[in-house]
Amino acid sequence: KMEEPENIVDVVMYHLSKNDDLAGKKILVTAGPTREAIDPVRFITNRSTGRMGYEMAKEAARRGAEVVLVSGRVNIKPPYGVKLVSAESAQDMYEEVMALSKDCDIIIKSAAVADYTPKNKSDSKIKKQPGDMSIELDRTHDILLELGQTKKSKQILIGFAAETNDLIANAKSKIERKNLDFIVANDVKKEGAGFGTDTNIVTLIDKEGNADHLPIMKKSEVARAVFDRIVKIL
Repeated sequence: KMEEPENIVDVVMYHLSKNDDLAGKKILVTAGPTREAIDPVRFITNRSTGRMGYEMAKEAARRGAEVVLVSGRVNIKPPYGVKLVSAESAQDMYEEVMALSKDCDIIIKSAAVADYTPKNKSDSKIKKQPGDMSIELDRTHDILLELGQTKKSKQILIGFAAETNDLIANAKSKIERKNLDFIVANDVKKEGAGFGTDTNIVTLIDKEGNADHLPIMKKSEVARAVFDRIVKIL
């Protein structure tokens, strides 16, 4: 039986566009949202679709790296040449990332991980009751912060910042607090940027505070720009 045409295209395009500027490097990419269970039928999540992270993983593989993609639930086919590890909740993602990170040369943390999770998760469906309801929340692990604290001397750590105000100030603060090499920041309120689009408008900010404002471009082009920066650092 012939392979599906779209899979054939993926393999052909991978080999036609492949180069080796990241050959021998092991790269960890995180993508997508996490789901924080309330009960068996309800959960808390966010608007992330995972597209940006999947483009990052695809570009890393195209450049010859060994790539592991830790992903929340998304409706995207994993890129060719990438190892996929699924993570449902913030705790799942924390455990997978911390286990894998110590062996990686480059870590790109583009997943939208929940900051809070329900304190008490019901084993059965919570039935509707008269009046209001409140859900007590616990803080989840700050994965990027812990990665920055445990970062090896030659390891490159890149974060993402999805902001709605004070983009540059908030992104610079995040770089310093989390020991990042640079950050990919975007204002999700701008048309053509943020979640659920094929395009993005980002600013690349390094730990010296230099900001490179990129125009609106496809997320695949953003991934290319990010990896061009990584290659320069290397």
